[in-house]
Amino acid sequence: MVIVLKKNSTEEQKESVRQFLQKRNFKLNEIVGEEDTVIAAVGKVSMDIKEVELLPAVHSVIPISRPYKLASREFKKENTVIEVPNSRGQAIRIGGQHIVCIAGPCAVESRSQIQEIAASVAASGAVMLRGGAWKPRSSPYSFQGLGEEGLKYLKEAGEQFGLPIVTEIVSESLIPLMKDYVDVYQIGARNMQNFDLLKKVGAIGKPVILKRSYTATLEELLMSAEYLLSSGTDSVILCERGIRTFEHATRNTLDISAIPVLRSLTHLPIIVDPSHAVGIRDKVPPMGLASVASGADGIIVEVHNHPEKAFSDGAQSMVPQQFSKMMHDIEALAPVIGKAVAHIREEKVSVVSQSETSSAQKIICAYSGKRGAYAEQAILRYFDSADAEPKPVDSFEDIFQSVIDGKADYGMIPIENSLAGSVFQNYDNFSRFEDVSIVGAVTLNIRHALLGIKGASLADIRNVHSHPQAFSQCKKFLAGRPEWNHIDAPSTATAAEHIATIGSRENAAIASPLNAKLYGLSVIAEDVEDDPGNFTRFVVIRANHTVHAKGAREANRALNMASFIFKTKNEPGALYNVLGVFNECRLNLTRLESRPIAGQPWRYWFYADAELKDAGTDAEQYAAALMQRLSDRVEDIRLLGVYSELGK
Repeated sequence: MVIVLKKNSTEEQKESVRQFLQKRNFKLNEIVGEEDTVIAAVGKVSMDIKEVELLPAVHSVIPISRPYKLASREFKKENTVIEVPNSRGQAIRIGGQHIVCIAGPCAVESRSQIQEIAASVAASGAVMLRGGAWKPRSSPYSFQGLGEEGLKYLKEAGEQFGLPIVTEIVSESLIPLMKDYVDVYQIGARNMQNFDLLKKVGAIGKPVILKRSYTATLEELLMSAEYLLSSGTDSVILCERGIRTFEHATRNTLDISAIPVLRSLTHLPIIVDPSHAVGIRDKVPPMGLASVASGADGIIVEVHNHPEKAFSDGAQSMVPQQFSKMMHDIEALAPVIGKAVAHIREEKVSVVSQSETSSAQKIICAYSGKRGAYAEQAILRYFDSADAEPKPVDSFEDIFQSVIDGKADYGMIPIENSLAGSVFQNYDNFSRFEDVSIVGAVTLNIRHALLGIKGASLADIRNVHSHPQAFSQCKKFLAGRPEWNHIDAPSTATAAEHIATIGSRENAAIASPLNAKLYGLSVIAEDVEDDPGNFTRFVVIRANHTVHAKGAREANRALNMASFIFKTKNEPGALYNVLGVFNECRLNLTRLESRPIAGQPWRYWFYADAELKDAGTDAEQYAAALMQRLSDRVEDIRLLGVYSELGK
């Protein structure tokens, strides 16, 4: 059963509940959630649960009907997020808003092999390194693995490239040997119901990936997870890797439906192994994409530099180029499903506020609006939610000023929307604030809802509040209600907060559905934007007159974009001559905007974004050389930033 404690209960009262249950031979597991503190009591219920309900600290008692208790959604409402530290001071989080990829060969074959593959998968976006040191094989004559030697090679490569190690444990006798090398234990499909092994591995307390047997039901998978959870670990990751059906065209049949079904049954993170599911390397990438699209927290795949020579599972192992292409596609898909792909940092450093000296401090990122604003969601997408502290300010101008003054380390700036177009105010801010640079970009899928107070309906509404950009993105919905008055707000979240404050049925806000929970509102209508393909592109800014430690998102990925602001000469063909430079350099100019220059009638600043696809690791030098060529053809120019854009 789950005991929900009162929010105002004292520690003494909580301890009395624990003692009461322990005396009756219940095993306890306490979880402090965002809203409630609960105690899961596992054991035989040989008493009236009203005895528990009458205890002073108890708010309510919920019997758990599932045979799996600790793994059930009844036990824990919030999704579990598992942290795995790497050698660079970074916590890789599985189960949050990021998509994680675990990659490597089926088996460790040599030091040079694992070094080469680790370097390749790390560069393409993997955040953990997988590889088998002991291989349980159907044939006793097949390659069985390098044993401890393989573990040493794995650990060396993982530390060099910042990749925690994932490897399969096949026997409880190997625990003493493996404990110093392994970050995440993997229980293979053959051992899913090896309950003695599950109990021993669970008692270690480290994260465990539990693979579903090809003959197991989802309930059987969760019951096996229960063995791990009840033995000591609270870090279990479920892995779907295909089931056996009548079909023989693939090695197994990937049960994509298991992902949303498991999501409703359990709070545990869910990843997918498309390599073992289909067994054919060309079929792995589409199944990896499908897994992410269906809600998986990540994928675990096999990659080999020479699969034709692989000691095991060569047919299903992707070559590095295939893996890189798949990760690129997942990057493009991530914003559509409201997630971002996790990446490793370049160096072992802590990212801290310039005003703080403690490495435990979070970075501060300023945004315009109130809590729940889309920009706040972009911050938690771009940075890790556990590393960043969003700081609301009153306007876009205040974001720039906060960054320059050192009150914030970064700023999140909306720059354009796929339906409403450019946010021209921020283009103007870039021309005014010369001491900031763009260091990153992220795209957010914008889904609007009409929010009102409890009990309000469409018939009640007379006034609708929102940001002008949101009004532009919801023209079709609003056109059908011409009697409504449109009232501008500084942000969509500010509009939602205002509706909650005035408490009138006649007033509603167009804002993110997340604001309904934050401000106690009801969702009157969902998805009121003109097109579900409604995206806003945000850029991340920081001050360029201070020295910053590396380790934030801009240091994690290859630089692939450059942004410029320039003023042309006042002569015929001036803009044509400037654009010719981009053509000569074979650069794709993805954006070109013009804005009037204050105090100079009929003169304009031009803003340009260019893709740096072929610049490689010398992107900054490449951009500097481009700046030199452009300088000869313009009156004034400034490089706004060379950065990585998620999805590019």
